[in-house]
Amino acid sequence: MGMKLSQFGFELPDELLAEYPAENRDEARLMVLNRKDQIIEHKLFKDIMEYFEPKDVLVLNNTKVFPARLFGNKEKTGARIEVFLLRELNPETKLWDVLVDPARKIRIGNKLYFGDDESLVAEVIDNTTSRGRTLRFLYDGSYQEFRKKLQELGETPLPKYIKREVTPEDHERYQTIYAKNEGAVAAPTAGLHFSKHLLKRLEIKGVDFAEVTLHVGLGTFSPVEVEDLSKHKMDSEEAFIDNKATTIINKAISEKRRICAVGTTSMRVLESAVSSNHTLNEFSGWTNKFIFPPYDFSIANCMITNFHTPKSTLMMMVSAFAGHDFMKKAYAEAIKEKYKFYTYGDAMLII
Repeated sequence: MGMKLSQFGFELPDELLAEYPAENRDEARLMVLNRKDQIIEHKLFKDIMEYFEPKDVLVLNNTKVFPARLFGNKEKTGARIEVFLLRELNPETKLWDVLVDPARKIRIGNKLYFGDDESLVAEVIDNTTSRGRTLRFLYDGSYQEFRKKLQELGETPLPKYIKREVTPEDHERYQTIYAKNEGAVAAPTAGLHFSKHLLKRLEIKGVDFAEVTLHVGLGTFSPVEVEDLSKHKMDSEEAFIDNKATTIINKAISEKRRICAVGTTSMRVLESAVSSNHTLNEFSGWTNKFIFPPYDFSIANCMITNFHTPKSTLMMMVSAFAGHDFMKKAYAEAIKEKYKFYTYGDAMLII
């Protein structure tokens, strides 16, 4: 019998949702779950040093968040409309899939104006879902100038649960320090805990790093609305694994090293590219892989993740990796010990 949505519900006190990041990236709290001995330890994130040996591998998702949230005004009425850029459909025609809020006010043919000088205009050309739209941006300059304009006008897309104003600090802290390939609309949050200093210490210790890319979309956070998890469909997200990463990881597999997926996104891209003999293939394309218990993981034998919200697909993956009962015990302990949850929250290392 497969697991049900209701098995992932729990009461999460509002005050445990992290509104701000820890003062220093690597000094968030860390809960360590030892699956073999069923032991839970309480540490700081920088203590992960203790759990890795030379030639172990950390798999990092090097996607970079772009400022995906724009605020515009509707023609004629001037109503303020939030536009969340989800996916670029066509660079030449400047077509984008977006979410709009409030959605009920937007119809096909409406024009939206952005910036104080209204130098960026978009026209609604399709109503795809209840909240989703397709916009065509009308802009005279080159593609590079257009992208620069989006960077200028866009805002760091903090998740909706954070009700405060976005600060300049968020621009830096809602991004991993190893972010390279722009394309995510949400940060791979487990990686937010790494500081330059901590990465350097791990490197000096002889730990290897393999970089993969999964451009996190909002599908990662879409609510599951079916009790039977096998009926839930994940939105597709674009992902890449190059030869350099597969070489590092496959060598570690053959040498039986610890291979640690930093975050659910890294884990998902690894599990989307498994060969028939349980090694890692190169990958370039889209994945909609949904991991929930029971599930046999092929590549990583260790995982770093944050504390997730009830009934989220992220929590389901953690349950599949840690074991459902052990995860429930860990989450109960996290609430008791007042760990911070969600994007800017504390971390968990599962070994």
